[in-house]
Amino acid sequence: MSRFFCIKLLFTALLMPAIVFAEQSKSFGDYTIHYSAFTTDTLSPEVAKQYQIPRSKNRAMVNISVLKKDNGLLGKPVRAKIEGAARNLSEQLRTLQIREVLAEDAVYYIAETAIANQETLRYDFRITPEGEQTAYQITFQEQFYTN
Repeated sequence: MSRFFCIKLLFTALLMPAIVFAEQSKSFGDYTIHYSAFTTDTLSPEVAKQYQIPRSKNRAMVNISVLKKDNGLLGKPVRAKIEGAARNLSEQLRTLQIREVLAEDAVYYIAETAIANQETLRYDFRITPEGEQTAYQITFQEQFYTN
């Protein structure tokens, strides 16, 4: 079984919601950054409790992981410095408290914020892999439905 498959399996088991959503990724040289956003009510009660995440249709969570290409394989998880914020379509700023989650051979960065029904958040992140000087910019948006 490949390291990437094991990481994806662990990621799915621990942090991903039970429903299907679109995970996105972007490659920058030797790094691939995976990111997604979803409402926290989709987390299992056990996972939410373990990571102290309130389960709610009115809370959005963003999840980011950074993988470094390793001998032509899909990637090895690496730590990173991540700064970011979210804004809604009215340009109201949502400061994100990004925290690192270490799980066996995986490293994730998560943050949560309150949301309203049909609210669209535009996420902007500056990501610097550990040991690197170059910061990579990720921007994406997600619309949330709470009803």
